[in-house]
Amino acid sequence: MTTTFQQCGTTVEAISAGTNALQDACELLQIAPLKGREWYELLHQKLIPQLRDDSFLVVAVVGGTNIGKSVIFNHIAGFRASPTTPLASGTKHPVCLVPEGFAQTHNLQRFFEEFALSKWTSEEAPPGALEESDTHQLFWRTSEHLPENLLLLDTPDIDSDAEVNWVRADAIRRAADVLVAVLTQQKYNDAAVKKFFRQAANEDKAIIVVFNQCQLPEDHEYWPIWLQTFCSETGILPEWVYLSPNNRQAAEAIALPFFDANENSSENRMRHLNTDLSRLRFEEIKLRTLRGSIAQLLNGQSGIPAYLDEIRNKSGELQSAAGQLAGESVIRVKNWPAIPNSLLVDEIRNWWHAHQEGWSKQINRVYDVVGQGMMWPFRAIHRAVKRENDPPIETYRKQEWSAILETVEEVYEKLQWMGEAGNDMLQPKFAELLKGTSVAEVLEQLKAEHQQVDLDGQLTHVVNEEMSSFQQNSPEIYKFYRQLNNLSAAVRPVTSVVLFTLGWGPAGEAVAPFVASAAANAITPIVADFAGGTAAAVVGESAVAGVAGQGAGFLQARFQRLQTAVSTRRVNWLVERLNDKLLGSLPGDIQTAVAIPTSSEFQRVEELMAELKRQLTDHSFSKPPHNTDSE
Repeated sequence: MTTTFQQCGTTVEAISAGTNALQDACELLQIAPLKGREWYELLHQKLIPQLRDDSFLVVAVVGGTNIGKSVIFNHIAGFRASPTTPLASGTKHPVCLVPEGFAQTHNLQRFFEEFALSKWTSEEAPPGALEESDTHQLFWRTSEHLPENLLLLDTPDIDSDAEVNWVRADAIRRAADVLVAVLTQQKYNDAAVKKFFRQAANEDKAIIVVFNQCQLPEDHEYWPIWLQTFCSETGILPEWVYLSPNNRQAAEAIALPFFDANENSSENRMRHLNTDLSRLRFEEIKLRTLRGSIAQLLNGQSGIPAYLDEIRNKSGELQSAAGQLAGESVIRVKNWPAIPNSLLVDEIRNWWHAHQEGWSKQINRVYDVVGQGMMWPFRAIHRAVKRENDPPIETYRKQEWSAILETVEEVYEKLQWMGEAGNDMLQPKFAELLKGTSVAEVLEQLKAEHQQVDLDGQLTHVVNEEMSSFQQNSPEIYKFYRQLNNLSAAVRPVTSVVLFTLGWGPAGEAVAPFVASAAANAITPIVADFAGGTAAAVVGESAVAGVAGQGAGFLQARFQRLQTAVSTRRVNWLVERLNDKLLGSLPGDIQTAVAIPTSSEFQRVEELMAELKRQLTDHSFSKPPHNTDSE
């Protein structure tokens, strides 16, 4: 049995770690905490503490208000160990007796983690057990009258008006193997009492029933009816049933007689509770109660399987909400500016020059010098007509900032709408995000970062990527244009006019606007997936391929692709920053929460549950029978 205990102990500790890890991952799913769930409390208050220790029994005296629980406890203990009072709700904190030497070989705190333990040594009962306190306390002392493997507890009322008493009584119930159910004519059918013992029956606790404060012999014809009602309402099958008379003097003197209700002979009916407890089949009962607690963990309706199902259901709901979020978070960026043609032409020319070789490179360099001198009057006139004093790159930066303002406004409108109309799991998150985020702060941060962006560097990077892609993916066309470019270097410049339309010669800046303007007007809008943190053109490669063709059509398509690539990269820059400043980790948290049922942590808990179920069916852990005799 010890080996089986140890195996189950290892498994339940792993289950505890696994379910705690799942709880941390499930924060966004808004699943109720593990603490407070019956299976979780059993895991920590019963199974983990007791599956790794030697076999011993925890016996708790339990019952309703003012029915003499402490009196029964003291009779079992053999001395006045727990304070008694004729007033209701006397015991506020559990009182525990342990065998001599037990505390030296066992960790009591581990068995009663919910409580702050206080040791007392005097012969008098601990007065602190009667005092009100928000702290869960447990008073303990050693007793020479107890068997070496039995712990005895007195408990607060299980039907008290003070809910804190319920919490303490429930904690003791979970830790206990044997419950001494103290009942009276007034309490055997009480709703709170029956609820408590119904749960004890579910956990297969061993129950000893004591009908206290009986009027004997008058109640002999009634107690069987009380017992039948109690058992049918709770599912309890008691090990023994005792009757104790209503005698306050004998109670105070610890001299109450206890009669075995199953004995017919009046001569043999007197029993000693502590002697009977010492004769309990300790090992069998321990197995039985541990098995009952494990069964609660495996219960498909209220145990860990139900918790895993709850995660699956909530994850599915969040997945649907995430799909709606992804759809609603898409923003069509309608007015993002195109990069100035002159800047694009310059970058194309630089790339091409870097890939020219030999004499053609030398000749075209001369053309460029002459062309730059020829073009300055045109540039001056162009700026004067448009009244532009800033360099083209700064003009573009201002246009971008205008588009950013418009986009941010739409993003906030989307967030507010999703915060008001979104899924219940996401609404609090959006409310928290909007509450803690100032529009002015975001715009101020964006403006500072936007001013620091190296637009020239980004433009160079995009052009290099696109032109390198053209070189690798269209080698025949690239080779053809390269040959034309080399040929144009040996004849008059006018013969290379077609090449200059993409800035490959001295006339490039004069000719390119005519082709580029048509391409720029055809640039497709950019769609920003705010929740996904990405942006893309509405139409991609198919659009470029559709207008490419040959000659000037091909050049126009390449130019359009470059324009769109630059714009998409810039919108991506904005989306990434807005995503970081407004949503933060929320998109990633959603994806993590949606994926929990397929995660390794989730699957590990399922595997551990299967292993625990296999261990539960082990022949050495089979269910022992209920006690049927009084020996």
